[in-house]
Amino acid sequence: MPESAPTLDCGGRPLVLDRPRIMGVLNVTPDSFSDGGAWLTPKQALMHAHHMAAAGADLVDVGGESTRPGADAVSEQEELDRVIPVIELLHRELRLPISIDTSKAAVMRAAAAAGAGLINDVYALRREGALEAAAGLGLPVCIMHMQGEPGTMQASPAYTDVVGEVEAFLLQRAGECEQAGIRRGAIVLDPGFGFGKTLQHNLALLRELPALCAHGYPVLAGLSRKSMLGELTGREVGERCAGSVALALLAVLGGAAMVRVHDVAETRDALKVLDAVWPGRGRLE
Repeated sequence: MPESAPTLDCGGRPLVLDRPRIMGVLNVTPDSFSDGGAWLTPKQALMHAHHMAAAGADLVDVGGESTRPGADAVSEQEELDRVIPVIELLHRELRLPISIDTSKAAVMRAAAAAGAGLINDVYALRREGALEAAAGLGLPVCIMHMQGEPGTMQASPAYTDVVGEVEAFLLQRAGECEQAGIRRGAIVLDPGFGFGKTLQHNLALLRELPALCAHGYPVLAGLSRKSMLGELTGREVGERCAGSVALALLAVLGGAAMVRVHDVAETRDALKVLDAVWPGRGRLE
């Protein structure tokens, strides 16, 4: 393992970015676009988390509020009721780092107390109290670009220069996070594929991903089962595994440090093949 490999201290569970890491998706929601309703109880969620860990996930991302296009907002209490019992159980039963997919300050604090070690926020810590909460907790953060709100973001997304605008937003927001007290080495950037972007916007961002990665922040790519694959292949959500794996490989080749996926085993196998062809590009132990 390279001594210089950046490491995210996820609440005492280090995530060393010496190779592309796999973030397994665990939505404890009734309405997420791909797996809504599948893992609602803590027991179901734990079973799926164990399955993803065995398949090669490096961390598990727990979300209690759907951010699919057109999704309805969820109250703070309802989100807490969904995610905290699951995080507590996962923290006891799994050795992997756990991330919390939330934009609410109170959920961040409660999730950290329950065992979450990374904050994954689609609003880039812009909601009330979120930046202060994240800085106070001292956990790594993943900040994402999104044009608009989940309920309306896919209505008519428009950019003059999508690559430049997304890059500028993320770098500005990363600087604001640093000013608030979050260490530069604890900040992960996410261009937000599918969040207020058309197919062509998404393709441009993926094509130019090396430019975003060149700034030195680890980059997370979340492309799994997205609607762009429906447009490209004509396949429904449950039939997008092959396309999702292809996009994950392209993201890694573009420099992504992490890929957020539903299909963990298939992604892991593909990264092993990639490493066999180009050692170091997708190294898996």
